[in-house]
Amino acid sequence: MAKEEEELSPARKAFGDIAPALAGYSDDVLFGDVWERPGLSPRDRSLITIASLISLYRVNELPFHLNKAMENGISKEEIVEVITHLAFYSGWPTANTALPIAREVFANADSK
Repeated sequence: MAKEEEELSPARKAFGDIAPALAGYSDDVLFGDVWERPGLSPRDRSLITIASLISLYRVNELPFHLNKAMENGISKEEIVEVITHLAFYSGWPTANTALPIAREVFANADSK
């Protein structure tokens, strides 16, 4: 991997080539401002984000945010508890969709 590539943000890696402005907003506004506001901790923001993504079937962003949640101090057990809890509020299918994604993210994290 080239040094320049390593320094790219996740947004710039994922879609910066086709949507550089959106990648910039993601970096500067979403993660540079919203995620840094003092009203909630990064851990709390991760809990809210993964709950929202699971509930809304936003599976494309879920792996990234599950990893970010673990970086922000949320344990695998807590993530599974969130998924279990949401089964009763957002529906069984949302939980069943999130579980294999979480399993894969956990496996990848364990192999690092």
